[in-house]
Amino acid sequence: MILVTGANGHLGGATLAALRAGGASATGGSRTPGEGTRHLDFDDLASLDLTGVTTLVLVSAGYAEDDQVVARHEAVLDAAVRDGVSHVVYTSLTTAGDHLGFAPAHRATERLVRTSGLRWTILRNGLYAELFGGLLTWTGDGVESPFGEGALAAVARKDLADATAIVAADPARHTAKVYDLVGTPITAGQVADALGVPHRTLGLDEYRRRLLDETPGLLPFQPPMLASIATGVRHGFLDGTSPDLADLLGRPPRDPLPAAAAAASAARP
Repeated sequence: MILVTGANGHLGGATLAALRAGGASATGGSRTPGEGTRHLDFDDLASLDLTGVTTLVLVSAGYAEDDQVVARHEAVLDAAVRDGVSHVVYTSLTTAGDHLGFAPAHRATERLVRTSGLRWTILRNGLYAELFGGLLTWTGDGVESPFGEGALAAVARKDLADATAIVAADPARHTAKVYDLVGTPITAGQVADALGVPHRTLGLDEYRRRLLDETPGLLPFQPPMLASIATGVRHGFLDGTSPDLADLLGRPPRDPLPAAAAAASAARP
Protein backbone atom coordinates (compact mmCIF):
# COMPACT_ATOMS: atom_id res chain seq x y z
CA MET A 1 0.00 0.00 0.00
CA ILE A 2 1.07 3.57 -0.73
CA LEU A 3 0.60 6.24 1.92
CA VAL A 4 0.72 9.96 1.09
CA THR A 5 1.40 12.35 3.96
CA GLY A 6 -0.23 15.78 4.07
CA ALA A 7 -3.31 14.34 2.36
CA ASN A 8 -5.44 17.34 3.31
CA GLY A 9 -3.00 19.72 1.62
CA HIS A 10 -3.05 20.74 -2.03
CA LEU A 11 -0.12 18.61 -3.24
CA GLY A 12 -0.79 15.62 -1.01
CA GLY A 13 -4.49 15.58 -1.82
CA ALA A 14 -3.89 15.84 -5.56
CA THR A 15 -1.25 13.11 -5.43
CA LEU A 16 -3.58 10.77 -3.56
CA ALA A 17 -6.36 11.47 -6.05
CA ALA A 18 -4.04 10.75 -8.98
CA LEU A 19 -2.92 7.47 -7.43
CA ARG A 20 -6.49 6.33 -6.84
CA ALA A 21 -7.53 7.40 -10.32
CA GLY A 22 -4.77 5.17 -11.66
CA GLY A 23 -6.01 2.19 -9.67
CA ALA A 24 -3.24 2.16 -7.06
CA SER A 25 -3.87 0.93 -3.53
CA ALA A 26 -3.28 4.20 -1.71
CA THR A 27 -4.34 6.03 1.41
CA GLY A 28 -3.50 9.36 2.94
CA GLY A 29 -2.27 10.53 6.28
CA SER A 30 -3.06 13.85 7.95
CA ARG A 31 -3.19 15.45 11.38
CA THR A 32 -6.84 16.22 10.49
CA PRO A 33 -7.89 13.06 8.64
CA GLY A 34 -11.04 12.77 6.61
CA GLU A 35 -12.85 9.84 5.05
CA GLY A 36 -10.41 7.35 3.59
CA THR A 37 -7.36 8.75 5.35
CA ARG A 38 -5.64 7.93 8.62
CA HIS A 39 -4.48 10.07 11.52
CA LEU A 40 -0.79 10.89 11.08
CA ASP A 41 0.63 13.82 13.03
CA PHE A 42 4.37 14.37 12.74
CA ASP A 43 4.35 16.12 16.13
CA ASP A 44 2.65 13.14 17.83
CA LEU A 45 5.01 10.17 17.75
CA ALA A 46 2.26 7.80 18.90
CA SER A 47 0.31 8.54 15.70
CA LEU A 48 3.17 7.55 13.39
CA ASP A 49 1.94 4.04 12.60
CA LEU A 50 3.01 2.99 9.10
CA THR A 51 2.23 -0.71 9.46
CA GLY A 52 1.27 -2.20 6.11
CA VAL A 53 2.74 0.67 4.09
CA THR A 54 5.16 -0.36 1.35
CA THR A 55 5.76 3.05 -0.26
CA LEU A 56 5.69 6.30 1.69
CA VAL A 57 5.19 9.59 -0.16
CA LEU A 58 6.66 12.10 2.26
CA VAL A 59 5.22 15.50 1.36
CA SER A 60 7.38 18.10 3.04
CA ALA A 61 5.95 19.47 6.30
CA GLY A 62 7.53 22.84 5.66
CA TYR A 63 5.18 25.12 7.57
CA ALA A 64 7.51 25.75 10.52
CA GLU A 65 11.07 26.71 11.45
CA ASP A 66 13.77 24.52 9.92
CA ASP A 67 14.63 22.61 13.09
CA GLN A 68 11.01 21.64 13.62
CA VAL A 69 10.56 20.63 9.98
CA VAL A 70 13.65 18.41 10.02
CA ALA A 71 12.65 16.86 13.35
CA ARG A 72 9.21 16.02 11.92
CA HIS A 73 10.72 14.41 8.86
CA GLU A 74 13.22 12.45 10.94
CA ALA A 75 10.42 11.13 13.13
CA VAL A 76 8.36 9.84 10.22
CA LEU A 77 11.43 8.30 8.56
CA ASP A 78 12.29 6.52 11.81
CA ALA A 79 8.73 5.20 11.90
CA ALA A 80 9.05 4.06 8.28
CA VAL A 81 12.17 2.06 9.07
CA ARG A 82 10.61 0.59 12.22
CA ASP A 83 7.37 -0.44 10.49
CA GLY A 84 8.95 -2.04 7.41
CA VAL A 85 8.30 0.54 4.70
CA SER A 86 10.30 -0.37 1.60
CA HIS A 87 10.55 2.90 -0.33
CA VAL A 88 10.21 6.61 0.44
CA VAL A 89 9.44 9.29 -2.15
CA TYR A 90 10.32 12.74 -0.81
CA THR A 91 8.98 15.98 -2.31
CA SER A 92 11.92 18.34 -2.02
CA LEU A 93 12.92 21.70 -3.55
CA THR A 94 14.32 22.35 -7.02
CA THR A 95 18.11 22.27 -7.28
CA ALA A 96 18.09 25.92 -8.37
CA GLY A 97 16.51 26.80 -5.03
CA ASP A 98 19.63 26.09 -2.97
CA HIS A 99 19.96 29.77 -2.08
CA LEU A 100 16.32 30.15 -0.95
CA GLY A 101 15.59 30.70 2.71
CA PHE A 102 13.80 27.36 3.11
CA ALA A 103 16.34 25.19 1.23
CA PRO A 104 18.34 23.95 4.26
CA ALA A 105 15.43 21.97 5.69
CA HIS A 106 14.93 20.23 2.35
CA ARG A 107 18.58 19.40 1.88
CA ALA A 108 18.88 18.16 5.47
CA THR A 109 15.86 15.92 4.90
CA GLU A 110 17.36 14.61 1.67
CA ARG A 111 20.41 13.58 3.69
CA LEU A 112 18.17 11.77 6.19
CA VAL A 113 16.34 10.02 3.34
CA ARG A 114 19.57 8.87 1.69
CA THR A 115 21.00 7.48 4.93
CA SER A 116 17.76 5.94 6.26
CA GLY A 117 18.40 2.48 4.82
CA LEU A 118 15.16 2.71 2.81
CA ARG A 119 15.04 2.69 -0.95
CA TRP A 120 14.36 6.25 -2.01
CA THR A 121 13.46 8.73 -4.73
CA ILE A 122 13.82 12.50 -4.38
CA LEU A 123 11.55 14.82 -6.34
CA ARG A 124 13.05 18.32 -6.40
CA ASN A 125 9.91 20.31 -7.10
CA GLY A 126 9.91 23.72 -8.72
CA LEU A 127 7.87 26.53 -7.20
CA TYR A 128 4.16 26.34 -7.92
CA ALA A 129 2.64 28.50 -10.62
CA GLU A 130 -0.23 29.02 -8.19
CA LEU A 131 2.19 30.40 -5.60
CA PHE A 132 3.76 32.78 -8.13
CA GLY A 133 0.39 34.18 -9.14
CA GLY A 134 -0.74 34.44 -5.55
CA LEU A 135 2.28 36.56 -4.64
CA LEU A 136 1.22 39.34 -7.00
CA THR A 137 -0.53 42.18 -5.17
CA TRP A 138 -3.51 44.01 -6.60
CA THR A 139 -3.49 47.79 -6.77
CA GLY A 140 -6.23 50.09 -7.99
CA ASP A 141 -5.50 49.55 -11.67
CA GLY A 142 -3.29 46.47 -11.89
CA VAL A 143 -0.82 44.26 -10.05
CA GLU A 144 2.58 44.81 -8.52
CA SER A 145 5.35 42.48 -7.43
CA PRO A 146 9.02 42.45 -6.42
CA PHE A 147 9.92 40.11 -9.30
CA GLY A 148 10.92 42.74 -11.87
CA GLU A 149 11.62 41.19 -15.27
CA GLY A 150 12.85 37.95 -13.71
CA ALA A 151 11.29 34.65 -14.73
CA LEU A 152 10.34 31.60 -12.68
CA ALA A 153 10.33 28.07 -14.14
CA ALA A 154 6.94 27.59 -12.53
CA VAL A 155 5.05 24.31 -12.36
CA ALA A 156 1.32 23.68 -12.22
CA ARG A 157 0.70 21.85 -8.95
CA LYS A 158 -1.35 19.19 -10.75
CA ASP A 159 1.69 18.24 -12.84
CA LEU A 160 3.77 17.72 -9.70
CA ALA A 161 1.01 15.57 -8.23
CA ASP A 162 0.77 13.49 -11.41
CA ALA A 163 4.55 13.01 -11.50
CA THR A 164 4.63 12.00 -7.83
CA ALA A 165 1.86 9.47 -8.40
CA ILE A 166 3.72 7.97 -11.38
CA VAL A 167 6.85 7.48 -9.27
CA ALA A 168 4.98 6.13 -6.24
CA ALA A 169 2.99 3.64 -8.31
CA ASP A 170 6.18 1.99 -9.62
CA PRO A 171 8.96 3.04 -7.25
CA ALA A 172 11.43 0.31 -8.21
CA ARG A 173 11.98 2.04 -11.57
CA HIS A 174 13.02 5.21 -9.77
CA THR A 175 15.23 3.92 -6.95
CA ALA A 176 18.08 6.28 -5.99
CA LYS A 177 16.97 8.83 -8.59
CA VAL A 178 16.80 12.61 -8.09
CA TYR A 179 14.45 14.43 -10.48
CA ASP A 180 14.41 18.19 -11.01
CA LEU A 181 10.76 18.99 -11.70
CA VAL A 182 10.65 22.51 -13.05
CA GLY A 183 8.43 24.00 -15.72
CA THR A 184 8.32 26.77 -18.30
CA PRO A 185 9.73 30.17 -17.30
CA ILE A 186 7.09 32.89 -16.87
CA THR A 187 7.32 36.47 -15.64
CA ALA A 188 5.02 38.60 -13.50
CA GLY A 189 4.55 40.82 -16.53
CA GLN A 190 3.22 37.87 -18.52
CA VAL A 191 0.78 37.04 -15.72
CA ALA A 192 -0.40 40.65 -15.73
CA ASP A 193 -0.83 40.53 -19.53
CA ALA A 194 -2.93 37.38 -19.18
CA LEU A 195 -5.10 39.28 -16.69
CA GLY A 196 -5.30 42.29 -18.98
CA VAL A 197 -3.80 44.69 -16.42
CA PRO A 198 -0.48 46.54 -16.01
CA HIS A 199 2.34 45.29 -13.78
CA ARG A 200 4.46 47.54 -11.57
CA THR A 201 7.74 46.45 -9.96
CA LEU A 202 8.31 46.97 -6.24
CA GLY A 203 11.77 47.50 -4.79
CA LEU A 204 12.94 44.67 -2.56
CA ASP A 205 13.25 47.06 0.39
CA GLU A 206 9.62 48.12 0.02
CA TYR A 207 8.52 44.50 -0.37
CA ARG A 208 10.32 43.46 2.79
CA ARG A 209 8.89 46.44 4.67
CA ARG A 210 5.38 45.45 3.65
CA LEU A 211 5.96 41.85 4.70
CA LEU A 212 7.15 42.97 8.12
CA ASP A 213 4.78 45.87 8.75
CA GLU A 214 1.64 45.39 6.68
CA THR A 215 1.05 41.65 6.34
CA PRO A 216 -0.80 40.30 9.38
CA GLY A 217 -0.64 36.64 10.21
CA LEU A 218 2.84 35.88 8.90
CA LEU A 219 4.97 33.74 11.19
CA PRO A 220 8.53 34.93 11.98
CA PHE A 221 10.21 32.62 9.45
CA GLN A 222 7.94 33.63 6.56
CA PRO A 223 9.09 37.19 5.63
CA PRO A 224 12.70 36.12 4.94
CA MET A 225 11.43 33.05 3.08
CA LEU A 226 9.22 35.16 0.82
CA ALA A 227 11.93 37.79 0.34
CA SER A 228 14.34 35.06 -0.78
CA ILE A 229 11.86 33.95 -3.45
CA ALA A 230 11.51 37.53 -4.63
CA THR A 231 15.22 38.19 -5.03
CA GLY A 232 15.81 34.73 -6.51
CA VAL A 233 13.25 35.30 -9.26
CA ARG A 234 14.22 38.92 -9.83
CA HIS A 235 17.89 38.10 -10.35
CA GLY A 236 17.45 35.08 -12.59
CA PHE A 237 18.27 32.19 -10.26
CA LEU A 238 15.01 30.26 -10.74
CA ASP A 239 14.42 30.28 -14.49
CA GLY A 240 16.39 27.18 -15.51
CA THR A 241 14.61 24.31 -17.22
CA SER A 242 14.94 20.52 -17.15
CA PRO A 243 13.43 17.65 -19.17
CA ASP A 244 12.72 15.56 -16.06
CA LEU A 245 9.07 16.56 -15.60
CA ALA A 246 8.10 15.86 -19.21
CA ASP A 247 10.04 12.60 -19.13
CA LEU A 248 8.17 11.39 -16.05
CA LEU A 249 4.77 12.54 -17.29
CA GLY A 250 5.29 11.19 -20.81
CA ARG A 251 3.83 14.43 -22.15
CA PRO A 252 4.61 18.15 -22.15
CA PRO A 253 3.91 19.83 -18.81
CA ARG A 254 0.90 22.10 -18.53
CA ASP A 255 1.41 25.75 -19.38
CA PRO A 256 1.95 27.34 -15.94
CA LEU A 257 0.68 30.77 -17.04
CA PRO A 258 -3.08 30.03 -16.80
CA ALA A 259 -2.61 28.54 -13.31
CA ALA A 260 -0.63 31.59 -12.18
CA ALA A 261 -3.18 33.97 -13.66
CA ALA A 262 -6.07 32.08 -12.06
CA ALA A 263 -4.38 32.28 -8.65
CA ALA A 264 -3.75 36.00 -9.07
CA SER A 265 -7.33 36.56 -10.17
CA ALA A 266 -8.67 34.64 -7.17
CA ALA A 267 -6.73 36.97 -4.86
CA ARG A 268 -8.27 40.10 -6.37
CA PRO A 269 -10.15 42.11 -3.72
